[in-house]
Amino acid sequence: MKLYKHILLPLVVFGLTLASCEKPFDQLEQDPNRPTSAPASLVFNGVLNDMYFISSGGSSNDGGNAGAWNSFQRYNQFYASNYNYYGTNEYSWTTTGLNYITLKNVVKMEEEAKKAGLSDVNAYSALGKFFRAYFFENMTKRVGDIPLTDALQGLTNSTPKYNTQKEVYVQILTWLDEANSDLTTLIAKNDNNLSGDIYLGNSLSKWQKTVNTFKLRVLVSLSKKEADTDLNVKARFAEVLANSTKYPVMTSMDDNLQYVYNTSFNKYNRNPDNFGGNATRENMAATYLGTLTSLKDPRTFVVAEPATAKVAAGVKPTDFSAFVGASSGEDLATMSSNANQGLYSFQNRKHYYSTYTAEPYIIIGYPELQFTIAEGINRGWISGTAEDYYKKGIQASWAFYGLTDGANTVYFSADGGYKVFNTYTVNVSFADYYAQSAVKYAGNTSTGLSQILTQKYLAFFQQSGLEAFYNQRRTGVPTFMVGPGTGNSTRIPLRWQYPSTERSYNAANNTAAIASQYGGNDDINAAMWVLK
Repeated sequence: MKLYKHILLPLVVFGLTLASCEKPFDQLEQDPNRPTSAPASLVFNGVLNDMYFISSGGSSNDGGNAGAWNSFQRYNQFYASNYNYYGTNEYSWTTTGLNYITLKNVVKMEEEAKKAGLSDVNAYSALGKFFRAYFFENMTKRVGDIPLTDALQGLTNSTPKYNTQKEVYVQILTWLDEANSDLTTLIAKNDNNLSGDIYLGNSLSKWQKTVNTFKLRVLVSLSKKEADTDLNVKARFAEVLANSTKYPVMTSMDDNLQYVYNTSFNKYNRNPDNFGGNATRENMAATYLGTLTSLKDPRTFVVAEPATAKVAAGVKPTDFSAFVGASSGEDLATMSSNANQGLYSFQNRKHYYSTYTAEPYIIIGYPELQFTIAEGINRGWISGTAEDYYKKGIQASWAFYGLTDGANTVYFSADGGYKVFNTYTVNVSFADYYAQSAVKYAGNTSTGLSQILTQKYLAFFQQSGLEAFYNQRRTGVPTFMVGPGTGNSTRIPLRWQYPSTERSYNAANNTAAIASQYGGNDDINAAMWVLK
């Protein structure tokens, strides 16, 4: 009996020890070396970087490197590839990426802010509404109808239904109004816990200007729907500009939402390191450069170099006729041959290749805003003098390139490289430039509208992702060049196809959305609701 008791006691203790070591399976499956939470500021910083990559093409299927001089800017017909190893000028679009992963991070950012003890309305929640508006707008204008109401619910709804494009835009405008209202409240209380802001230095006032400037971009993009009473485009547009206290917008270039490059981890993507790879394998496109030269615009001398064949033939390097762009529709083999013969202008190697920083990449900016307001006045949405905003937009764009009235020094490559440059002086006069009949505002007419849209296109050069394309798609200004080089049966497409993941994992809802919008054909040439 005593022996039994001595044996039983260790067994009981051992059993209790085992029981105390047992944990629920959901705890055992957690990796103790992986964090399950992060500061809201860190997630916020990641979302901001995603804004840059998504805006500039770095994270979509048809993108490439983020920033300027990628496929987005070829689709804008700002420049052209003459060497097919690095890409063609074709618009043979297929599927596009969507931004739901980034939007999940927006949700996570908001959750982490609450976990840290912030109030229901805080800087991260206010900007979360702006980010929702920004990324959902980016998606819908690429494909059309998208999941919104049922989206971002994880495994609770893995097959979300699609919202119509109109419903998406109604919600976007609601989010922007709520973001503006929340920011007003936070600014009034001096309640700002924002940290990690790579764009605006954690300034809620500047973010509020960005929110309302973006709202005007969205509203003008809905110009074909100005009669829709649910969207109420004209009244909303006028409301913003009638009350600058309630709806502050950008007032100078200092307010730009822009990505600034440095010499270490985020170099401008045209720089001394890749000069040999693409400096002469990309030439300027005629849609952009031809518009500049036809207007005798001094931005020509900053962004491009004279065609060497023209200079060899005796044309002065500072003569506008020395600058020649290629049609984006030109056969690639022909373009390559012509470029090698010096018939086309290359990007200005002093400006883009001699440093690692070049110029900031504007995501949402002041020049665009000026042309958007001018367009609204031209369309009769608000009262005012469109010419004033039209002029301000041009002058702001000139200032971005450092152009001022008087003598300006410009540089062109002297040795075919980026280290030796010839220096020239060009005299610039905004008054003389503006006096040209093609530039001077023609009034609130279709000609005046075309002038506004043309200058807006020029100001978008290597900036703001596909906004130049979206504006052209909406208005037809400028006329894009087509031909065998652009592919797609010489047509400029209107959209991208839905991601293959939607066809695979959300097939029923995706099929229904394609049927209701495009007659069952996920066609890149089909017009979405916002364009009808």
